[in-house]
Amino acid sequence: MADKTEEAGGVHFPFPFTPYAIQKDFMAALYQVLEAGKIGIFESPTGTGKSLSLICGALSWLRDFEQKKQEEEERLLEARADPLNDGKGQAPCPPPSCQQSPGSPRAAGEPDWVTQFVQKKEERELVDRLKEGQVRRKKREERLRQIRHNASLKFAAKRMRQEDEETERLLRLSREMLAAGTGPEQLAWGEDELVLAEYESDEEKGSASGLDADEDDLEEEHVTKIYYCSRTHSQLAQFVHEVQKSPFGKDTRLVSLGSRQNLCVNEDVRKLGSVQLINDRCVELQRSKHEKKSVVEEEKPGRRRRLEPRATCPFYNHKQLQLLRDEVLLEVKDIEQLVALGKEARACPYYGSRFAIPAAQLVVLPYQILLHAAARQAAGIRLQGQVVVIDEAHNLIDTITGIHSVEVSGSQLCQAHSQLLQYMERYGKRLKAKNLMYIKQILYVLEKFVTVLGGNVKQSPNTQSLSQAGTELKTVSDFLFESQIDNINLFKLFGFTERYGAVLAPSREQPKLSGFQHFLQSLQPGVTAAPAAPAEEGEDRALRPASPLMHIEGFLAALTTANQDGRVILSRQGSLSQSSLKFLLLNPAVHFAQVVKECRAVVLAGGTMQPVSDFREQLLACAGVEAERVVEFSCGHVIPADNILPLVICSGPSNQQLEFTYQKRELPQMMDETGRILCNLCNVVPGGVVCFFPSYAYQRQVHAHWDKSGLLARLAVRKKIFQEPQRVNQVEQVLLEYSRCIQHCGQAGGMVTGALMFSVVGGKLSEGINFSDNLGRCVVMVGMPFPSIRSAELQEKMAYLDQTLPRAPGQVPPGKALVENLCMKAVNQSIGRAIRHQKDFASIVLLDQRYARPPILAKLPAWIRDRVQVKATFGPAFAALRKFHREKSGSS
Repeated sequence: MADKTEEAGGVHFPFPFTPYAIQKDFMAALYQVLEAGKIGIFESPTGTGKSLSLICGALSWLRDFEQKKQEEEERLLEARADPLNDGKGQAPCPPPSCQQSPGSPRAAGEPDWVTQFVQKKEERELVDRLKEGQVRRKKREERLRQIRHNASLKFAAKRMRQEDEETERLLRLSREMLAAGTGPEQLAWGEDELVLAEYESDEEKGSASGLDADEDDLEEEHVTKIYYCSRTHSQLAQFVHEVQKSPFGKDTRLVSLGSRQNLCVNEDVRKLGSVQLINDRCVELQRSKHEKKSVVEEEKPGRRRRLEPRATCPFYNHKQLQLLRDEVLLEVKDIEQLVALGKEARACPYYGSRFAIPAAQLVVLPYQILLHAAARQAAGIRLQGQVVVIDEAHNLIDTITGIHSVEVSGSQLCQAHSQLLQYMERYGKRLKAKNLMYIKQILYVLEKFVTVLGGNVKQSPNTQSLSQAGTELKTVSDFLFESQIDNINLFKLFGFTERYGAVLAPSREQPKLSGFQHFLQSLQPGVTAAPAAPAEEGEDRALRPASPLMHIEGFLAALTTANQDGRVILSRQGSLSQSSLKFLLLNPAVHFAQVVKECRAVVLAGGTMQPVSDFREQLLACAGVEAERVVEFSCGHVIPADNILPLVICSGPSNQQLEFTYQKRELPQMMDETGRILCNLCNVVPGGVVCFFPSYAYQRQVHAHWDKSGLLARLAVRKKIFQEPQRVNQVEQVLLEYSRCIQHCGQAGGMVTGALMFSVVGGKLSEGINFSDNLGRCVVMVGMPFPSIRSAELQEKMAYLDQTLPRAPGQVPPGKALVENLCMKAVNQSIGRAIRHQKDFASIVLLDQRYARPPILAKLPAWIRDRVQVKATFGPAFAALRKFHREKSGSS
């Protein structure tokens, strides 16, 4: 369908088709939030076109912003160039992005001539910056235009790639020759000193120097842009495809960011498998490329200084990265397309995409990169004055908490100590005094961490039994004092491990090689140097786990957090190897504060954002955001009002009150009543029924009880029964069989009318799964999925909120509100699996009388809350369900 331009709130929004009224409202509200520099919380149910509304609304604002900024710059330059403007008139107003901040007023009492001189100097500097910006912008546009229309440039790049491929072919032949034993014989110990260092031509030296020589060509000024992030790579890919189909798909400079594991095209690095190993190896290759350190041999007659050859990454090449950067900006590409382009161009997509960030208008990236300051810095992301859109933001608080919470096991502590001790014993005499001091401090800290758990670093963690068992929580300062490391500067120690962690890691498994040995090993990647200590027979050395020292680095970083914002959990579980130390972040706002402070505007969007009080109180208010800056937008669903039937059922067919508390839910009569309700539902609901239980343990218990009582057999008369699989790799197969069963039953007729899926709240099927149409004609929630109040982490979080958040008169304590909100967020995600488009219909059945309480009902999404019916007894509820599905099935 041809693109349309819709007007909402006085703004023209290009759209691929005629939008719904709620999409117009969404785009207008989003535009105003970005224009006014607000923090927006946007809720748009699944099936209402949220992604397109975000794309067209945000990019329309960016289009207008760029146009206004360019017009203001041109007006300023014209005013400055006008010979009639001799400076006597009022100085032209600079564009908003260039204006001086109000926090730096002119000093009082300065003479007028000084003020005028300074003002004119600032105007000249501003004009110079604007001119430079124009030159850079025109240069970029011309470069992209040439690549788009000039085939000879692409041909030259292709020829260069073919030359590289020929070099690779010759190297491959050399590897095969060495593997066949036809190459030079193995040198004896000491003979490698006589071998010449690997020769490099001047051209190779130029490219091997990395990007230092031509960094200006790759580094550009950061234009105003939108950072869009979501939870998974599949969600990001789906968003990119929506951009490609939108009216902005041809003209938007979009960059997709991902991890090295997703973007690396160097097969020798990719085959390492582990994320940490891939990261470490990539960093090592870049360090080799940039440093090219020379090895100075001992001063002896006849010996001379020579360069130590190091393995480098062939995909980290300036010319190819420059070409890849421009190709990325030329047209919208997702991660898979970016990887394919990187392979074709023989350039690294991981670094190529990062070099494209400054000139990009839309950057698509995972949560983890945007929400972690160190990850942002490593990726070259600058948030000052930019727009951030966080989609699927319902779990944002948990995500920030998880990213900054770190756990290390007793086994990892002992391994890190052992590896570091071997490194020091082997290379200690070659180390500088300060580095040796830091290594000894790390060894001391690791020993004290093991001691505080009740273990000993000199013994195997697997054979050490701990005298005490249980969980203990401490403040950071108390933990450091008990560990006897409160006198050590952890900031310096963390900085040292961050800089040298990959080098210090496992010296026993990766002994230092001479230049020629390293060259031989690079030619024969399957051959590993023999370890210093004998390895066990049959040990797999190809894929070793990441260094435990990397985990220690993260734990040390977490301990530098302010004392009141986190806790340390000491978990002692029988043996030392199973015990652990965990840093628990209590205040995620400390890490989100920098994002909201630097950004022009931040948008939190999702299909179910209720209850929003968590975002306002725990995240935004604690991050220093004033209440007036926060804007909420929630739209209804596009389905007709009579296409959904939400019911709260308070009692079952035998008048058993439904209240699935921990004390009552395991009673046989409660499980029997639940089974009778499901039997009745399956008799009147066509297609698929999805039944959510509060936990895996309870779901197994109920299933076993029904199997024993015969209720499971009664259910199977009408619906084939499926259970959520234990393993992630089985989910797709189970869903496929579930779908086929429903489709077959709909065509064949007979007693079995569909399928019944037993699922778990917070499990594999409660988020991101689409039970549209016949796959989900009814969603049942058994009880309320409150988190375990016995959890030490939850208790500490509740106590922290009670102490830090203000409590208004008549409101529940913040800690109790947290528990209710966690429960209802999980409920809202689960019931959102049904009703996926405008013509869909479904019933939603909430089995627990506590759902009828007004404070709980208020936490449901508005489009469900406004239509919910509370039924005190089962008879009227069953009649409403039977009527609803009879009418809808007859009209569909």
